[in-house]
Amino acid sequence: MTLAVVAFAIHFVALRYFWSTWTDYWQYSIVTIYGFFFVCSVIIVLWLIRMKQRNIDSVGNTFMLFTCVKAAAAYVMLHPILQAHHPHVKFEKANFFAVFAIFLAIETIVSIRMLQKR
Repeated sequence: MTLAVVAFAIHFVALRYFWSTWTDYWQYSIVTIYGFFFVCSVIIVLWLIRMKQRNIDSVGNTFMLFTCVKAAAAYVMLHPILQAHHPHVKFEKANFFAVFAIFLAIETIVSIRMLQKR
């Protein structure tokens, strides 16, 4: 999760100093977006650890299930952004998907490492 903290710091500083006026119309602050994905990732990783202890063969399926649930929850969160019509909505969408991709990559790496340590 160190990678997530570093990504957040870089993202937050970049938005604050280079695009601060662009974020005025955003549906969710960058802190809220990172917080949402951080909580989702913690839940997924903790559940994967639990599944690994019970049945290592179920880790992959559990990862896929929780990733789909997270993607559905992310879409629900993204829907107001998709309906927005402010001038920088494309930038907001790109930032949302960038955060989604960062946390998906982290979860995938953690899952791969769990499966390799059979």
